[in-house]
Amino acid sequence: MTKKTRIEKDSLGEFSVPEDAYFGIQTQRAVENFPISGLRAALTLVEAVMYIKQAAAQVNAKLGLLAAAKSQAIVQACEDVLAGKYQDQFPVDVFQMGAGTSFHMNCNEVIANRASEILGGKRGDYELVHPNDHVNRGQSTNDVFPTAMRLSALMLLRDKLYPSLSSMTDALDAKGDEFHGILKSGRTHLQDAAPIRLGQELKAYAKSLRKGM
Repeated sequence: MTKKTRIEKDSLGEFSVPEDAYFGIQTQRAVENFPISGLRAALTLVEAVMYIKQAAAQVNAKLGLLAAAKSQAIVQACEDVLAGKYQDQFPVDVFQMGAGTSFHMNCNEVIANRASEILGGKRGDYELVHPNDHVNRGQSTNDVFPTAMRLSALMLLRDKLYPSLSSMTDALDAKGDEFHGILKSGRTHLQDAAPIRLGQELKAYAKSLRKGM
């Protein structure tokens, strides 16, 4: 059975997009132009872009550059993505032309189409909410993508690395207490040196990890 499509237009002409897709013509072009690795953007990077777009929509509304209803719809669309919806709507390969423009436009289109639905419109009709004019107002890939990279790195540090390192340092501390009574030769430049407690070594590892954090 042939999958239904809709026709969207951009400066290069018309292009078919899956009818039920939240992404649009820029995303579909990128999918066909860059079938390179099969790898997709990490969900954390998508989430970082959603936070950026929410903040931009709110500020643009406060500055009078974006109607309040459009701003609220964009914010809600981002919340939907952050809640775990539409994760299959970001199909652009991680290897692509430029500085992440295709991925950025993918995000803009998903937000715009969902926001349009929230306002009573339909996917592919960008009169209510436009990916560039509204979702991306006052922004550029050269702003958004580096910011998203840094934000997603911070989120991964907070949610993944720091908790793991904390557990490891706690375990090393516990083993340091457990093995406090065991004496061994210290090692310096691959040679035996002054005696040291095995527990002291493990405590030193824990301290090094804490300093690294």
